[in-house]
Amino acid sequence: MYHSVADPTDDPYRITVSPDRLAAQLRWLRRRGLRGVSMRQLLDACARGQERDLVGLTFDDGYRDFVDEAVPLLRSHDCSATLFVLPGRLDGDNAWDPLGPRKPLLGAAGIRRAAEYGMEIASHGLTHVDLTQADDRLLRREVSDSRAALAELTGTDVQGFCYPYGHVDERVTAAVRDAGYRYACAISPGPLSGVLALPRVHIGQSDTAPRLRLKLWTNRLRHRTLDRVAVAPAVTSAVTG
Repeated sequence: MYHSVADPTDDPYRITVSPDRLAAQLRWLRRRGLRGVSMRQLLDACARGQERDLVGLTFDDGYRDFVDEAVPLLRSHDCSATLFVLPGRLDGDNAWDPLGPRKPLLGAAGIRRAAEYGMEIASHGLTHVDLTQADDRLLRREVSDSRAALAELTGTDVQGFCYPYGHVDERVTAAVRDAGYRYACAISPGPLSGVLALPRVHIGQSDTAPRLRLKLWTNRLRHRTLDRVAVAPAVTSAVTG
């Protein structure tokens, strides 16, 4: 689970990795014989029993630096990723973060460019609200309308959803299922873990090779007992971005 790729100096939420750090992390994956792919690619591979050595990479929020900084690095390492964007905040910024600097978000042209480079475009809702606190009308708007907006923007089927802040409950997963999504990403959804609440591992600026090895190992241990995940083990045992 990544977010922004930029200067991490002023980053109270620890969601930013520098381009150099991302490059080092991707090199680390490749040296281990692993390749980063989008969640759609990972799920397709799992369905064929070909998920070995694949790692799901995700980038939340749709920051403008994804196209400028992350895409060239991903492509240079023969990797792809899923970009979770907010069609209700095109060309906006991370106004939901009360602390830290304002980070610009991609507009329609930038999102289309990311898709042209082979990145999966998926929904992070319309405006980045805590869906567990939303009423039914707002929940449907954030989940269903964002999928329709992105399908119109990209001209492709939108299969994935990502819960803002990682907050999820049964009512929210039901809304995601009813909206027609194939999968959804959370962070640590506990007993809700499954194809509509996939656990992910946060990757940040401090994650050098030793920490990446530890996270890969502990993540595999942690998810051994996730019997409710209705996909192949690689989806939860790999380090997912």
